[in-house]
Amino acid sequence: MRAMLLVLLYPAMLFALYCAFILAPPEREMGEVQRIFYFHISAAWLCMLAFFILFLFSVVYLLTGNRTYDVWASSSAEIGVIFASLVLITGPLWAKPVWNTWWTWDPRLTTFLILWLIYVAYLLLRANMPESDKKYKLSAVFGILGFIDVPIVFMSIRWWRTIHPVVITSTGMNLDPDMKAAMFVALAAFTLFYVILMLLRMGQKKLDYEISLRLGGL
Repeated sequence: MRAMLLVLLYPAMLFALYCAFILAPPEREMGEVQRIFYFHISAAWLCMLAFFILFLFSVVYLLTGNRTYDVWASSSAEIGVIFASLVLITGPLWAKPVWNTWWTWDPRLTTFLILWLIYVAYLLLRANMPESDKKYKLSAVFGILGFIDVPIVFMSIRWWRTIHPVVITSTGMNLDPDMKAAMFVALAAFTLFYVILMLLRMGQKKLDYEISLRLGGL
């Protein structure tokens, strides 16, 4: 299954690049630099999806005590932090030519930075605790509480004054049709990428577990 998804990923990513750099027109005011948007918004979507999956499997783990759900949750957290880091990298690259600054303590940027710090702390917590039910339960609670910041990040541009652009409004998306198509293609390709990364990470953790069992039996 992973091999088949990888075969699909290559044309999906190439098509996303075509849409972002060729199909979509340059933005009227920002020009070519706006094309970072398609990768920035996709990375943001991916990290939010990853943190939601973390939240979901953390809840299921607390309800069932099944260790598999904790593994899914921690794997999703790792991927989410990677893509959150990409958001924090692509954001300043886009902001500098547009806002003439790499960073500003805008509500959206600040709440997102807090979100990144929360889940980095989640990974540090897991890395510094011995394997035990206490670690898995504490991680699950941390992952659930940390998710509270996700809707705050999303709503920050609606609750407070901000210079961050609002793409999705009550009337729809403020995008040219070709830009909208490019965005959805990029989102679909990145979502496929997330699924593949999750399957690969789960496979790796399963292999690590089997090796530790064999070594323990020696």
